[in-house]
Amino acid sequence: MTWRGPTFRTVDGERIDGAWCHVWHRDEWRDTYVVEDLLVYADGTVRCERTTDLAGLERMLDRGLVAVTNPAAPAREEPENKWESRSPAPLTQEGFLLEVADKIEELAGRPTVRDRFRDAIERFRETSTDADRSLLRDAYLAIAPHLRIYCLGDMDRQDRPLRILFTDLGEPVDGDGPVATAEMHRQALDYFRDREKAVARARERETVRHADDPTSPGSPAIILNQIHFPNGRPADPGLSALRNDFPVILHHADGTYPSVHHGYWALSTAEEADRLAVRDAPTADAAHELGALAPRREDWSDVRLAVMAGLLRAKFTQHPALAEILLGTGDARISYSGYDESPYWRTARDDTGRNWVGRLLELVRSELFAAGISSPTGE
Repeated sequence: MTWRGPTFRTVDGERIDGAWCHVWHRDEWRDTYVVEDLLVYADGTVRCERTTDLAGLERMLDRGLVAVTNPAAPAREEPENKWESRSPAPLTQEGFLLEVADKIEELAGRPTVRDRFRDAIERFRETSTDADRSLLRDAYLAIAPHLRIYCLGDMDRQDRPLRILFTDLGEPVDGDGPVATAEMHRQALDYFRDREKAVARARERETVRHADDPTSPGSPAIILNQIHFPNGRPADPGLSALRNDFPVILHHADGTYPSVHHGYWALSTAEEADRLAVRDAPTADAAHELGALAPRREDWSDVRLAVMAGLLRAKFTQHPALAEILLGTGDARISYSGYDESPYWRTARDDTGRNWVGRLLELVRSELFAAGISSPTGE
């Protein structure tokens, strides 16, 4: 299964994190199966047409109300030789329930099957005793069967080093593979030692390559929603002052404009008369309409990003009070939302928006910090 997220639900004001995947749900009226979302949450709640829990999901699977594979698809052929097969074990109801239970543990922030498996590998690597090998085998078998070949993150060897280690000397691996020998066990042990060294080298390299990564969590993302003020703007504009339609005089490219919106659409026009008409429009919305209807300058698609960046720099360098509002957002990601502007400039559903205004605001904010300007909180 492919899990997607994030999602959440709110219970008594508390956010409960969740994730979802696709299953096949039986339409009892038509006696057919349709693809449906199965949602699971950190508190153990499960939803698929109805709200239940892990035990309820098991009953739905047993009754055939939910299927984990397409019931109309032909049955999967079993591999002729298990040892030589490169495919995972088939997805079963039992395996899926193990996967869902582990996903709930992950969402709740508790140790998962994978966490316990990694701990068992570490203990085994340090001592390699029979007791630790037995603990490692138990941790491996706790993983859902269809996920076991991925547990080492090695798509070349898959989980074969483990399957060799778990096979007693003189016995065929997987029942139809090579007979386990002391040399094979030694090579499997060497695999884990070499793997640990490779992981350590990769971490050292990452530390060097990512030396400028932030060392602490960033501020929560900020969404600049599009807001209309039918009764006039409030005395304290708050974050709405960061939007392009906020009325503020700015000077840019040998011109003076009543807002970023006015400047952007005026500079997009090909004719001087249209440029002046847009500049003098009574509102930002009117400037947008006039500018969008006017003939566009030929190089606009190539220069519009630079024009927007210049206008935003002018706005916040020429108005310290507005710069303080922008700097007060710290290092938060800024999402510029709305519906009147192109997805090129704002966020949009399904990741189709490029959010260039938000990204440029973050750039200008960084430039203000670099210029030695501090936020009102001293950040």
